[in-house]
Amino acid sequence: MKKFLLAAVVLLGSISLANAERFSIGVTATGALFEADGATETFSGDHSSNTTSTKVTNNASTEGENAEAAVVMGSIFFEVAANDKISLGVNYVPHSMDSETTENIQNIGDLPEDTGNDNEVRNTVKVSFEDLTTIYALANLNDNVYAKVGYVEVDVITDENLATGGAYGNTSFDGYSIALGYSLDMADGTFARIEAGYMDLDGATVTNDNDSTKSVTVDGINGYSAGISIGKSF
Repeated sequence: MKKFLLAAVVLLGSISLANAERFSIGVTATGALFEADGATETFSGDHSSNTTSTKVTNNASTEGENAEAAVVMGSIFFEVAANDKISLGVNYVPHSMDSETTENIQNIGDLPEDTGNDNEVRNTVKVSFEDLTTIYALANLNDNVYAKVGYVEVDVITDENLATGGAYGNTSFDGYSIALGYSLDMADGTFARIEAGYMDLDGATVTNDNDSTKSVTVDGINGYSAGISIGKSF
């Protein structure tokens, strides 16, 4: 992901040196509400909730689980204006966004060596989203109103403790973003923006590194956001 960010900055830098009208830097504070489109767990063999020789799929939605989270993000951006209508930019969130640690306790009944006693297993999982990066194009619709469309990538880091053993590896999501905003020019090249946006990320499947019959799939993540930016043009 950081190589992707570096490549994007180098690309925009080369454009600015070649024929850019101006470039801008700034910071953004964003509040967002994200929701998973759907999550499933697939397994066979021994499992904390079942033992089976056939493939079983559990859907989070049918178990009453709602994967929704509100986050606050701080980001920095670098932007190059090709002309007075079109700009290209990269926005980077330098901090991690962590989920709460989820705990699941299940009773798996009697074990052969412990007949007559119920046995509980405890699973915990925490997910962190890191290096959220957006490469975008901005189009000025008039002197103040603009529209943006972007390509988004984010690293997904898992931290789990599973009674069934093993772990699910890290992965990344990518997708797109769109936004509509209002920009106000101030003195000495500074400007302020307010913006409302929508983001849609594709899903991914991760497999237990201790048992390839077990995997977790997230169909995708989408969310709405509102942000305030302060920047300076040169």
